[in-house]
Amino acid sequence: MPILTKRRKVDLQDWQLETALPLAEAVKRLTSFKKTKFDQSVDICLHLGIDPKQADQNIRGSVALPHGIGKSKRVIAFCKTDVVEAAKAAGAIEAGAEELVKRIEDGWMDFDVAIASPELMRVVSKLGRVLGPKGLMPSPKNGTVTADVATAVREYAAGKVDFRNDAGGNVHAVIGKLSFDAQKIHENAEAFINNIVKMKPSSTKGVYVKKITLSGTMTPGVQVAI
Repeated sequence: MPILTKRRKVDLQDWQLETALPLAEAVKRLTSFKKTKFDQSVDICLHLGIDPKQADQNIRGSVALPHGIGKSKRVIAFCKTDVVEAAKAAGAIEAGAEELVKRIEDGWMDFDVAIASPELMRVVSKLGRVLGPKGLMPSPKNGTVTADVATAVREYAAGKVDFRNDAGGNVHAVIGKLSFDAQKIHENAEAFINNIVKMKPSSTKGVYVKKITLSGTMTPGVQVAI
């Protein structure tokens, strides 16, 4: 049996974790847990009625939440010369074409997201073995290959969220910080949930969204009524 810490005992006191609450109440309960010395991330997990083994039922994408996630990302952009200044103005720490590819080939990896315009993918493709294993390869599926480089840079620099289901049919994502006021957490959670609902594959059968849970980095999970 796991040993409960003092904080965990306080959080669990008089609280039934199996009780699903309306989203607003779930957020209120989440923010009522005992605070920590650091600003905890707020995580959401949706358990979906999909078959992850079927390619047409996999859920993958990205979403820009109304209030960001409380953390900026270091974004680079593979783009033509005439777009470099716009990309940097939007928040890219580096932007360019062949010279940026060469820098990465030489070992520079000090970034979190890579954006690319479609015409540059021919050049960027040579970085597949370097960026692919780290999950940094630009892809149309999550919006990192786009003709509107500046907008993509701006959204990802502000904390645009990538997501994809795991082998159990769960979709996890960070949707903010516990220091956010409850309304911002509520609106971010609602936007994320609505985005996943809109992505329901036509081939799924039965209940699509089976369970939703909110949690902080060090809090119990709070179930959200569907």
